[in-house]
Amino acid sequence: MKTIKIIFASALTAILLTSCTADIYTDDGIIEEGLSLNELLNSYDLWYVDINETQGNGEVPFLQIAFTLSFNRGDVLANNNLAGFGSKGNGYGIRVGFYDSYNRILEIDHDLDGIWEMEVIQHGSNEIELYHRPSNTSYFLYGYMKYNFDYDAVFYDNIQYFLQEYDAWEKVYTSSYGAINEFDEENFLRFTANASVQEFQSSIDKQGTGIHNIYWDYRGEYDIYNVTGDRYLKTLTLDYDFLNNDYFELTVIDDRTIALFHPSSETVYQFEGRGFIQYMKGDNLKTGITGRKRFKTNNPDMVIERMSTARKVKIDVN
Repeated sequence: MKTIKIIFASALTAILLTSCTADIYTDDGIIEEGLSLNELLNSYDLWYVDINETQGNGEVPFLQIAFTLSFNRGDVLANNNLAGFGSKGNGYGIRVGFYDSYNRILEIDHDLDGIWEMEVIQHGSNEIELYHRPSNTSYFLYGYMKYNFDYDAVFYDNIQYFLQEYDAWEKVYTSSYGAINEFDEENFLRFTANASVQEFQSSIDKQGTGIHNIYWDYRGEYDIYNVTGDRYLKTLTLDYDFLNNDYFELTVIDDRTIALFHPSSETVYQFEGRGFIQYMKGDNLKTGITGRKRFKTNNPDMVIERMSTARKVKIDVN
């Protein structure tokens, strides 16, 4: 088990291979002579899709859900899920299609979404823009090697999507310390979202109840907050009428387990994911649920002093 740290200012241009193939044009008109587009794409293990920098009103479906893309000998691989992120496909994710490149054009033949052509503009040593001209939409990707990629940061920066990757979260642990409170009765949680509303459901059904037999007693909205000065901590606010919008310190234990610390009672709960959802496109292939896409997010900030235990996300990186 180990955690990989991102170094955002990567100085890896020295390893970029040279050849006598086509030039790549950057946004300021500079030409990197002798560097082919294929060599550029292969010069990094992972390209992180920064969805918050997307420009335009259109959409490239497979880019809208991918956290990372990788290009390897004609194959396109993607991490579309955070569960398994860092271990699935040797860290590269699942194969989602094929690619070809010529001059400034990247052509991707996606297994489900078909053929897409995008222009590639290089903005820096590890930053590229994929511009889809028909929809006038640009996606911005940042290249990293696996050894300097911060999987923890990606988990926490996108934690709302992680919560949505299981059909249900089952309570598996309640600390022996902490004041008795009404959340003690909640044994299951479920999280869904679209562009405007983040919704959760909860159930007091007994632990061990099958996913499809759970009766969801309560439905409300939830919010994720950033914690000022602590990138690896988020707070989760559940809009329970009877709990007066109480909140929890949310940490990720591993890619199946979360810990919720309830500051007002000082109780710690652990929940495990049940019913993993593998995403291949904007629709959930497993259950038919639609609308799984990444949206631009701007979580509000909360100023608190951490009371829960700091944790590293436990993942396998081969």
